[in-house]
Amino acid sequence: MSLRYAAVAVELDAPAEDVFALITDWPRHHEWMFMTDAWQAGSDMIEAYTGIRPFGFLDTMTITEWEPPHRVRVEHTGTVVRGEGAFRVRPLGPRWCRVVWAERVQVPRWALPGWPVVHAATVLLARRSLLRLGELAQR
Repeated sequence: MSLRYAAVAVELDAPAEDVFALITDWPRHHEWMFMTDAWQAGSDMIEAYTGIRPFGFLDTMTITEWEPPHRVRVEHTGTVVRGEGAFRVRPLGPRWCRVVWAERVQVPRWALPGWPVVHAATVLLARRSLLRLGELAQR
């Protein structure tokens, strides 16, 4: 296994508190996160299904840091995605904030040659998702 990192940062025209509240409202993830449904699976557990059933995967996570309204960090514990993920929200003023979505995932050595394509797609879809999050937070 080899750890690989992907991150996206965007500035959104929305208050940091509202953005963090939407990020951590797991059942609303389908409204902004690309092809993903999420739900609370326990006091510190989240599950998310990414894809179009039956073509997709279940991502199980444990919340490892909880600092509202600025940061949530998870450990991915599933069979497809393993590693760490985090959302950080920093206010830039009363109506603006900067959101960083970062993932450090374990990639099997046999899959390393495909990492550049996976990385590019991950960054593109994460940026698209965060911009949708910003649109949702403005409403």
